[in-house]
Amino acid sequence: MTRFTGPSDFNRPDLAFPDLALRTLGGSVVAASDESFAEKESLIRPGRPEFAAETFGNKGQVYDGWETRRRRDPDGSQGHDWALVRLGLPGVIRGVVIDTAWFKGNYPPSASVEAAAVEGHPSPDELLAADWTEIVPLVELKGDAEHHYEVADERRYTHVRLNIHPDGGIARLRVHGEARPDLSVYEGLGLDLAALANGALVTACSNDFYSAPNNAIAPGLARHQAEGWETARRRGEGNDWLLIRLAGRGVIRLAEIDTTNLLFNAPGSVSLTGLDGDREVELLPRTRLQPDTPHRFRLDHPDPVTHVRVDIYPDGGLARVRLHGHLA
Repeated sequence: MTRFTGPSDFNRPDLAFPDLALRTLGGSVVAASDESFAEKESLIRPGRPEFAAETFGNKGQVYDGWETRRRRDPDGSQGHDWALVRLGLPGVIRGVVIDTAWFKGNYPPSASVEAAAVEGHPSPDELLAADWTEIVPLVELKGDAEHHYEVADERRYTHVRLNIHPDGGIARLRVHGEARPDLSVYEGLGLDLAALANGALVTACSNDFYSAPNNAIAPGLARHQAEGWETARRRGEGNDWLLIRLAGRGVIRLAEIDTTNLLFNAPGSVSLTGLDGDREVELLPRTRLQPDTPHRFRLDHPDPVTHVRVDIYPDGGLARVRLHGHLA
């Protein structure tokens, strides 16, 4: 098995990282300059934006996005509109997507994105006064289109600010990156070393045909099978697998392998292999799984590892993978 430690095996390295701003990961749009036509909270909803033509409410056509009123200052003297987003997972930002889906005659001509690191629980006024760094310079936008921008900045950020010039509608803002939470709160305590929220990341996988592998380490419980990781049907030799870079080097004591919602496409069995440099350790030998079932396995290996390879046989899906233990 080839060992992977980075996301270079995905088609788009920046998009292989999770969306740190996603509402389901704890993100929030904490303030906006205006939301007269459509609510700011739509910016970070999961899923593709939806649209139904000639669906009118009290504020006009209903849009699945954020839309501000028309500004009446052609020279821009009265400023521009903006939205402040608290990242659900603080971290290093690798890429930004500004999506103007369905906004065809009312999209902003241009936009920029800034980022800031503000610890604690700041108010909107405190955020506006923060030290902001431009991570996407002012760029031109098109209507009804996704705009992708890679970010080369190794600093850790907690918030982003989307600026639109001068006004208009944005359907979604995606902020892809590597989670960098403060793990000091777990000092002396156990934690889920495989949790996305704690800084773990799926760095490679054999197949992601039906759903993203990082779903397997996302917060909470999967509500349906699309919220887990599922592969295509394997027709040849071998088996499917994913590789998890742990939140930190640690000792794993309990593994949870959850096949909830996978009634007819759960793997027949699973094994876990820990990696630490050039060393491989068997954490869990090949073990039978049941469909639609949370499985819990106590692990006895005392040595710390940095990565865990999850092999499923021969294919199928997992709702969640939890690896509880202690940082080394």
